[in-house]
Amino acid sequence: MDQQPYGEVFLINKPLEWTSFDVVKKVRNALKIKKVGHAGTLDPLATGLLIICAGKKTKSINDFMGQEKEYTGTFVLGKTTESFDLEQEVQEVADPSHLTLTEIENACAQLTGDIMQVPPTHSAIKKDGKRVYESARKGIEVKLDPRPVQVSTFEITRFELPEIDFRIVCSKGTYIRSLARDLGESLGVGAYMSALTRTRIGDFLLSNAVEVLDLVAKIKAEKEAE
Repeated sequence: MDQQPYGEVFLINKPLEWTSFDVVKKVRNALKIKKVGHAGTLDPLATGLLIICAGKKTKSINDFMGQEKEYTGTFVLGKTTESFDLEQEVQEVADPSHLTLTEIENACAQLTGDIMQVPPTHSAIKKDGKRVYESARKGIEVKLDPRPVQVSTFEITRFELPEIDFRIVCSKGTYIRSLARDLGESLGVGAYMSALTRTRIGDFLLSNAVEVLDLVAKIKAEKEAE
């Protein structure tokens, strides 16, 4: 009887400072197959749920990418960076100590629902065939058009100025760094994202994810046992 073509989906907790491709490469090398990909990039400075598809399951990548995402993390108010995260140098903007939780929550409400969002210039979006972050790192200004996204939840879970923790539920294509930028501009004090974790993609939860090195060790052990 013919064997079914191999296909598997792995839920990985992406480590800090790893690129999404670093994870793909580790899994690909362990499985010893070429068809391995991820369903939605996480920046190196973000952690959390990364869905890895292998073999025939790579056909499902777009289905996973289109699903709702949930994130938790921290914004720092009163300062900003060119990339709106810790990849670039932190710059002082304005003292945020006068802000109340109500004022911040009202600003979050303005960024909730169906909104138009400009992606950060330090992102992997392509314009004229080039990744825009490549131009940004060379100091070349790139103008990006706003695009429609949906932010169904934007709540503050910790209020300890200059830091605020958040929980955001949003559609595919939403940039949390852009929400930091827009929130900071709305409040007049600037903001950047200092931590980000993806906790959910559709019905897939970070709590069910495994560490990448544990998965690689398990795959290798299974290969040796065959």
